[in-house]
Amino acid sequence: MRAHLALGRDGEDLAAAWYRAHGFTVVDRNWRTTFGEIDLVARRGSTLVVSEVKTRRRGDYGSPALAVGPAKQRRLRRLAAAWLREHPHRRFYDVRFDVVAVTGLGSDATIDVYPAAF
Repeated sequence: MRAHLALGRDGEDLAAAWYRAHGFTVVDRNWRTTFGEIDLVARRGSTLVVSEVKTRRRGDYGSPALAVGPAKQRRLRRLAAAWLREHPHRRFYDVRFDVVAVTGLGSDATIDVYPAAF
């Protein structure tokens, strides 16, 4: 199980670096409540991005993004509302939900970002 958690953390590190390289500020990582976790919360201007990161060692079964189905999307919307309630001092005009699919490890990894995926 630890290898699985390390893989997820590595994917989140790559996703956070991608957001920073594209002008975003990562404002929260692995924010948790009793009903779930947000992998990354990033900000650029007045846009807040709630990002779900899915990482796989190989793409044998398609893009990792395929694992973000309707139930996960509903959960992320509820989590985003809870995050916004907990951070009332932060004002944003737009909230969007991205999915980041990371396939592979290290410098060989492929990062596909799907802005406003749902």
